[in-house]
Amino acid sequence: QLQASGGGLVQAGGSLRLSCAASGGTFSNYATGWVRQAPGKERQFVGSIIWSGTATYYASSVEGRFTITRGNSKNTVYLQMDSLKPEDTAVYYCAASTQKMYVGLQFDYWGQGTQVTVSS
Repeated sequence: QLQASGGGLVQAGGSLRLSCAASGGTFSNYATGWVRQAPGKERQFVGSIIWSGTATYYASSVEGRFTITRGNSKNTVYLQMDSLKPEDTAVYYCAASTQKMYVGLQFDYWGQGTQVTVSS
């Protein structure tokens, strides 16, 4: 089970940190990622981190502004979002893949979404 939290309303240029806490499985061995969906748009891959936490992958639209890290327990993953833009407004979902490294939208496990709204 994945539980995302940390969403909210922020002004453009601001920052937010989302958390994804995993329970009930060996998620420390899985790749974990973030996917977002804006109103009226398709889901978009945001980024992911491999099982060991030693490599990350990002969509070009967030590269250099967003950072994904794993907590010490490796059952928590964070999405630090800096220099936020209005176009980052979306529901953000954390997700996990049973693969050790994964980039895409076909994750195996999904958490509930958390709303991020960036005002201009």
